[in-house]
Amino acid sequence: MNTEDTAYGDSNLTWCVSSYSTGSGGECVEVALMVGGVHVRDSKCVAQGGPALKVGPAAWSALLEAM
Repeated sequence: MNTEDTAYGDSNLTWCVSSYSTGSGGECVEVALMVGGVHVRDSKCVAQGGPALKVGPAAWSALLEAM
C-alpha cells in the first residue's frame, strides 16, 4: 500500500491506496484510518480537493465483509 499525508479538516490523515491501483492513481479509492472512523475518497478527485466520506468502524467492517 502507498500512503500520502494530507490535511483534511482539523486532522492530519495518512491516506492509503491499494498497490493494485494504476500508477496514476486514477482507478482506486483511498482510505485513511482514524480512531472512531474511516475516511474514504475517490483517488480521481484528490487534485480537485474532492470530498471524503467518513464512516464508522462498524459500517467499514460490514463493507469489507460484504466484499
